[in-house]
Amino acid sequence: MIGCGYLGAVHAACMAKLGHEVSGFDVDGDKIAALQRAEAPFFEPGLPGLLADAMATGRLSFSTDPASVVGSTVHFVCVGTPQRASSNAADMVYVDAAITTLIPHLADGDLVVGKSTVPVGTAERLAEQISQAQPGATLVWNPEFLREGFAVKDTLHPDRLVYGVPDGPAGERATAILDEVYATPMGEGTPRIITDYATAQLVKVAANSFLATKISFINAMAELCEATGADVTQLADAIGHDVRIGRRFLNAGLGFGGGCLPKDIRAFMARADELGVDQALSFLREVDAINLRRRERMVTLAREELGGDLSGRRVAVLGASFKPNSDDVRDSPALDVAAQLGEAGALVIVTDPEANANAKAKQPQLDFVGSAEEAVAGAELVLLLTEWDDFLTLDPVALATLVDSPRILDGRNALDPQVWRDAGWTYRALGRGKH
Repeated sequence: MIGCGYLGAVHAACMAKLGHEVSGFDVDGDKIAALQRAEAPFFEPGLPGLLADAMATGRLSFSTDPASVVGSTVHFVCVGTPQRASSNAADMVYVDAAITTLIPHLADGDLVVGKSTVPVGTAERLAEQISQAQPGATLVWNPEFLREGFAVKDTLHPDRLVYGVPDGPAGERATAILDEVYATPMGEGTPRIITDYATAQLVKVAANSFLATKISFINAMAELCEATGADVTQLADAIGHDVRIGRRFLNAGLGFGGGCLPKDIRAFMARADELGVDQALSFLREVDAINLRRRERMVTLAREELGGDLSGRRVAVLGASFKPNSDDVRDSPALDVAAQLGEAGALVIVTDPEANANAKAKQPQLDFVGSAEEAVAGAELVLLLTEWDDFLTLDPVALATLVDSPRILDGRNALDPQVWRDAGWTYRALGRGKH
């Protein structure tokens, strides 16, 4: 594995679980030291035990020495492609560095397998670079489809496998090798799609763009529901019964975040612009805008609930990660809202089961505590912004005794309004008005 961050560490442990001999390489010494101790450097359910089991078998090792890849026949490139600081485009510096580092250690017959999410056209460029340096090596593009919080399951039991391979014997050999790597999930009936480089590179960004569009669609409906007095959850239930639409990911609320969807749709737009087909993806600009408007709307609702002025008001925020079962705060809607409330003068107390440390590193001006009970003590307003089970199972009756005023804004439409209202709370949610 070249790159042992979120994708690489999970993939390495899972490949060892499947019986392969796996060596992970990364330039981050602290990360490698943690992995050598079988410690996950981030929160992902199931990963610590998987790492420990794999390390105990001797089939999994980690190193900061690039020569550690020598002897491997399959090299997975698992580095990040963050958004550039100066534009919407993906920053390819880590992918390019990974290939440059790997090339001197490649042998005839080796397979280089790209898993990073890259702009279409990248694989073709890298394949040429590899071919010039080591003609006997072959590049394949094998996109990842991991969901944070379910990454181990998604790797061991994927819903599909996509191979982007070159034409001819090299592609046939590469396909046969990857079939060996993924023999176990393929034996479970996992669908396999063999395609060209361009299609394989488009699959992940196309899937993420579709998902982002679906989420933003229901959030656009939430804006209309608030203006008309309709209930967006009932609307979603009604249209979700249409099998052409489906109910999944039609949950209106604070919108999407994290290290994939936001930067992927922006990079997709940037690449379309470079290719001269920017009009084809112009709708994604509004998808992105709708998503960001949800955060602004939550701040507006908080201001309304507190009489128009947030200055000096004590506000409890439940959740800092971009989604439950993750400690990832990259582009987190929850943390963004908390920061905006603080900038408006509120005294913001934040708690998250796993993301407090990461959130504090990004927003040190906010106050972080270890439990929901600590966060809501004396609060004039409570915001549920990440739908952790720890928060969904809170007792509203008991919680009402701790706050200064029992008012809650449900940023995820995850609570039962009637239960909270029966417990004496003023309850509001995005897309549901005041009823």
